[in-house]
Amino acid sequence: MAFERPKLEFKASTGLFGPSLIVLLAVWFVAARLLDSRALPGPEDVASFLVHEAIAGPLFSELGVTLLRVAVSFAISMVIGSALGILLGLFPALNLFFDPWLTVLLNIPAVVFIVLAYIWLGLNETAAIFAVVLNKFPNVAVTLREGARALDTSYSDMATVFRFSRLKTLKHVVLPQLEPFFAAATRSGIALIWKIVLVVELLGRSNGVGFEIHLHFQMFDLSAILGYTIAFAVVILAIEYWAVKPMERRSRRWRGRHA
Repeated sequence: MAFERPKLEFKASTGLFGPSLIVLLAVWFVAARLLDSRALPGPEDVASFLVHEAIAGPLFSELGVTLLRVAVSFAISMVIGSALGILLGLFPALNLFFDPWLTVLLNIPAVVFIVLAYIWLGLNETAAIFAVVLNKFPNVAVTLREGARALDTSYSDMATVFRFSRLKTLKHVVLPQLEPFFAAATRSGIALIWKIVLVVELLGRSNGVGFEIHLHFQMFDLSAILGYTIAFAVVILAIEYWAVKPMERRSRRWRGRHA
């Protein structure tokens, strides 16, 4: 059956995750031994640092702070970007008006938004979130704009014939068609936002993973830098496998049933 394929593909990808991770660790271990330099600590050194930080250090609290900033920035970006993107996709005149704005926003470097936000609003949490949202919501808008353009009008005509309410049409006709685009925006959003949040923390905050990386960079402690990076990457991978991939499978099932 067509809509069973994504589940099989997901099982195959998760089945290969373990061997892939083992190969990566082996390559890292051998490279560290061959280089024999402080510039590339081995996986055992990074693991030792992570254990120490988890037991006696601020690892979990710093991860929590950064994850909270990612979650808030992501939620605001998705709401603003999705609403704007759907409107632009449904109303061509509106898209013609705002398209140059999106083009400019998409091409301004992230660090410029971060610096401007800190200058305008000060070195505070509001400025940090504002900078991340400015960097992300244009990407969401562009993705959802394409989704709104791709809506199948035959489903809307069917909803009209059967006298669906606007809420029912939105729930059963529009949103299912947009779900693959929401999934794509979510995947790219998580990958982009956490990187920007680290830069925001590095430049202007006194806590979080980015702050810890900046702190240990001053001491040239590569084990700590890699440790904090890997710890947060593990969190992002967990979100990917437990939240984003199930969303993608649901969207593909809808497509398969209505193909």
